[in-house]
Amino acid sequence: MKKITDAIIAKTSEVILGKEQQIKLALACILARGHLLIEDLPGMGKTTLAHTLAQVLGLQFQRVQFTSDLLPADVLGVSVYDRNAASFKFHPGPIFTNVLLADEINRATPKTQSALLEVMEEAQVTIDAVTYTLPQPFFVIATQNPSSQIGTFALPESQLDRFLMRITINYPDAASERKLLQSNGGREQLAKLSPVIDAKQLQTLQAACHDIHVSDALLDYLQAILKYTRQSAQFNAGLSPRAGLSLKQCAQAWAMLDGRDHVIPEDIQAILPSVAGHRLVSNSTLTGSVNNIAQLLKSVAV
Repeated sequence: MKKITDAIIAKTSEVILGKEQQIKLALACILARGHLLIEDLPGMGKTTLAHTLAQVLGLQFQRVQFTSDLLPADVLGVSVYDRNAASFKFHPGPIFTNVLLADEINRATPKTQSALLEVMEEAQVTIDAVTYTLPQPFFVIATQNPSSQIGTFALPESQLDRFLMRITINYPDAASERKLLQSNGGREQLAKLSPVIDAKQLQTLQAACHDIHVSDALLDYLQAILKYTRQSAQFNAGLSPRAGLSLKQCAQAWAMLDGRDHVIPEDIQAILPSVAGHRLVSNSTLTGSVNNIAQLLKSVAV
C-alpha cells in the first residue's frame, strides 16, 4: 500500500512543488472518505492541487466557480418539464461526479452553500421528493479565500463540520518558487499527468485504511482530547462525535501513509490541527488555531 501512496504523492509533487506535507494531508483526507477545505490567498495553487489530485487518482472531475448569483440548482441539477413526455425530467448538475471542486465556495450565498449539506453528509441529492445517489467515490474539495476579503460569506458551522480537514498551502520556499518560475507554472505539467490508480483501486485503499488497527489505549487518548475540548474554558464549544470519528479515520489514513498497520499517538498529533482547527472557536487570548491546538496537545497527556 505504501508503495502506491508514495507514488501518488510523488506524482502530485511534480505539479505542486515543495508542498509534500499538504499533499499528504489532502491524500489522508481522501483515504478517510472525507471532504477537504483549502483556505488561502488567491494564486497559491488551491485549484491546481484539487485538479491534480483528481487526475492522479483517475477520478471524474467537475469544477463549479462559486459566485454570489450561483443558485442551488446550478450545482445540484433541476427538473425540467418535457412537453412530449408530459412529465418532468431531471437534468443532473455538476455534483454528479467523483470530485467536485467548489472553487471559492465562500463567495456564494448561504442558501447555495447549504445546498451541499445533504450531498456532503449522505452522498445523495433530493430534488422534488426524489433521491438520487451520487457516483462513488465522491468528494467535495472546496477552496476559499480569507474571510477578510471583499465579497465573501462565512461558511455556516454545520457546513464547516462536514469538511473532514481544512488545510492551507502557504507561500513556497525559495527553491520551489525558483523552479516554478523557470517552468512557467504547473499547468503544462498537469496536462501531461497520467493517473497512478483508478476509482476502484482508490476504494480498495479506503477499505484497507478502515482496517488499520486502533488500540484501546489510543482510543483513550483520543477521548481525552475530546473531553478536554468540551470541558476547557479555552473553547466556546468542544469537538462533536463526528469530529471524534474524523480524528480516528484521519489518524488511520496517516498511519497507512507511513506504512504502518496500527495507529500511534503521533498520528493523531499530526492530523489534529487540520481536523480540529476549523471546528474549535477559542475563548482564550491566544491567537490562531495553531496556538490553540498546541496548547491542547500540551494539556492532554499521552
